[in-house]
Amino acid sequence: MQKFSLDKKMENYDPLDLESNEAAEKAATEQRKLAEETAIADFKWLMADVRGRRIVWRQLGESGVFASSFHPTAMQMAFNEGKRNDGIKLLAKVHEHCPELYSTMMKEQQK
Repeated sequence: MQKFSLDKKMENYDPLDLESNEAAEKAATEQRKLAEETAIADFKWLMADVRGRRIVWRQLGESGVFASSFHPTAMQMAFNEGKRNDGIKLLAKVHEHCPELYSTMMKEQQK
């Protein structure tokens, strides 16, 4: 007979201990918030430097965000659109967290 093992997190879980469950949920929420704030700060740091903006611009170009994803082969077009979707997410991040640097990044690429 095979033994059933629980995840370490679930090992001591008591659904009736509401206080501990709320505390654990609050701690997890705070941890997610801190991770999100760190990711945003990291992205702003990257965009604050000319080298970081070059990296982002290169990623936007390689993802095909400024080009059509059309291809006669459906699977290739789906692949292209997947890459483009990642680029659109990156572009949205730029516009959300440091929109003033987008025009700076464009001007730097024209030189």
